[in-house]
Amino acid sequence: MNSTVKFTNKDRSQFFSTVRKRVDAYFVDNNISANANGAMWRKAIFFLLGYSLLYGLIISNQFGVWTMLGMALLLGSFAAFIGFNVSHDAMHGAFSSQSWVNRWLGNSFYLLGASPYVWKITHNVVHHTYTNIPGHDEDIDVAPGLIRLDPAEESHPWQRYQQFYAFPLYGLASLSWVLRKDYVKIFKEKIGQHDNSTHAKREYITLFATKLAYYVLFLVVPMLVLDLAWWQVLVGFVAMHLIEGLILGLVFQLAHVVEGTSFPVPGDNGTIEEAWAIHQMRTTANFAPRSAIAAFFCGGLNRQIEHHLFPKVCHIHYPAITSIVKRTAEEHGLPYLENATFFSALQSHYRILKQLGTAPVASSLLKNLVHHPVVEEPTLN
Repeated sequence: MNSTVKFTNKDRSQFFSTVRKRVDAYFVDNNISANANGAMWRKAIFFLLGYSLLYGLIISNQFGVWTMLGMALLLGSFAAFIGFNVSHDAMHGAFSSQSWVNRWLGNSFYLLGASPYVWKITHNVVHHTYTNIPGHDEDIDVAPGLIRLDPAEESHPWQRYQQFYAFPLYGLASLSWVLRKDYVKIFKEKIGQHDNSTHAKREYITLFATKLAYYVLFLVVPMLVLDLAWWQVLVGFVAMHLIEGLILGLVFQLAHVVEGTSFPVPGDNGTIEEAWAIHQMRTTANFAPRSAIAAFFCGGLNRQIEHHLFPKVCHIHYPAITSIVKRTAEEHGLPYLENATFFSALQSHYRILKQLGTAPVASSLLKNLVHHPVVEEPTLN
């Protein structure tokens, strides 16, 4: 496999230049910033305060074991929602025009037990550039050998059942992140095919120091102050991360591994023969675009098309620019993939898991994934 992927706009498409000009004009004509507005700040404060309150209530040792378990599950949910609604925008530089504000809010990612520095590499650089490209985008390499999300990957007999066991495994994603993933990633020479061999010494120190602080706050402190056995604290810790991992895993998978999304394989010279923005349109899908609930909790990640095209635009504005993106895509004959609801997207992901688990012929499967229709419905803005 060629280590360098290049996008070539062989058809000289004007799609991205046109949609970017129109989106820029929307903000100028309406005299509004592409960064966070009041509603966005209120939402961020809600999730951050809710997370802090839940942690404080648990540590207060004023509740029974089952109540604390319920609060631990809710705490894991709030951690995921902070990731979607605060950390994600900030680490893309979309929350504020001030870099120090983005850096400060991006540090909220530590509340998930994860490293914002490593995330910026794996997500901002690798995933957003090489979306759904086998061997490059490690987001489709969830559990190698167990879950097959890459049509070019060798299939195994047990994967015919992956549509059933994949969802519980998604729940382990957060635990893996806290205990393993960041350590592995920072010491890898390459992430996908991205050179990852050089990091400043302070990044290693920060990673280990913040991980230690997280373990102290969420394992050591509860064991010291709560009237619980050590194993009960561990159960609560694991439960918190299972719900957090399931929420994180599902939202990201429903955006890229559903019917209609493609998994393009570069040519021998490492070339993807279409513009980067067109590649994003073919590998990304929205879900529940008309749901205010999905928009509130998912931090705009239910509109991944807009996010992938305009990652530096705060997600609070995605509903407003959706019609611009969709109209421009239609004018240029490009797909605009949507699932009308969260559950229809979930069903689509289930079918893809089943298809990937039982179809060993990569070329045939790749063709089907590219051309299989996805439910499309108009969005309300």
